[in-house]
Amino acid sequence: MNFAQLLFPDFSLILCGYLVCRFTALNRSVWEPLESLVYFFLFPVLLFHSIVKSPLDLQAASSLMAAGLTLGVAGIALSYSLPHWPWLGRRLDVRLHAASAQVGFRFNSFIALALADKLAGPQGLLMIAVLIGCCVPLFNVGAVWPMARHAKRGFARELLRNPLIIATASGLIANLLGFRIPVWLDPTVNRIGQASLALGLMAAGAGMQLGTLYKAKTLGLAVLGAKHLGMPLLAFGVAHLFRLDPAQTLILLMFSAVPTASSCYVLAARMGYDGPYVAGLVTLSTLAGMLSLPFALGLLS
Repeated sequence: MNFAQLLFPDFSLILCGYLVCRFTALNRSVWEPLESLVYFFLFPVLLFHSIVKSPLDLQAASSLMAAGLTLGVAGIALSYSLPHWPWLGRRLDVRLHAASAQVGFRFNSFIALALADKLAGPQGLLMIAVLIGCCVPLFNVGAVWPMARHAKRGFARELLRNPLIIATASGLIANLLGFRIPVWLDPTVNRIGQASLALGLMAAGAGMQLGTLYKAKTLGLAVLGAKHLGMPLLAFGVAHLFRLDPAQTLILLMFSAVPTASSCYVLAARMGYDGPYVAGLVTLSTLAGMLSLPFALGLLS
């Protein structure tokens, strides 16, 4: 399978979002409300629908959840270990690392959902929904922990209000209770899901920034290396450790290699750190995903 060709339509949507935001009247004032619409409504509907429309195999899902959590813990440990490496540690700004370490393990759910649908269809969406549900709380705690002294809200409140977690948890409960979307409502829900993927990818492109990467280049390379090389290699090992089937392995590898979350810079800025620098890393991560995804899906899988 030609993964570069498979990924091109999604990355072309990211490019379209970047160009439309930078060179037309549809600037950030348009895209910021759109990001909120996708994050708080369109994506949760897609996640809920993806989970409830297929009976859930708890045994298979438990293996994937355990693999996802293991990968998450390993990725967080790798990213936060960078200042302790022999040669590298002396060249890193500790405060800047605390803000940017999250880039090394978080993921862009917009891109992950779009690619899961491309790679494995409805089953892929179900698997990525399971990974999102178990890893988002872990990654949010991992991202906030080193900046906790500047936080104005507790972990529990932020996690319980996360729309992706709410959608995933309610979808899992509904699935186990045997609930299914009514036939007359299914076309509408499908169209909402399709809209969320296209708009989410374009919003990821509209949020890209490249103007603040001249400082702390060593830190940036180290964090991006952990994300786009370290995470896929860890995922490869975890998939073998838990003996995942080929479809689960493919989704876990994709999950490990997608660009980092666009909300990294929002969190850093809100907590009093260098938001623009983190925004630059998010942009480079989006571009690096064009290499890490074919690497993970083609070579490792």
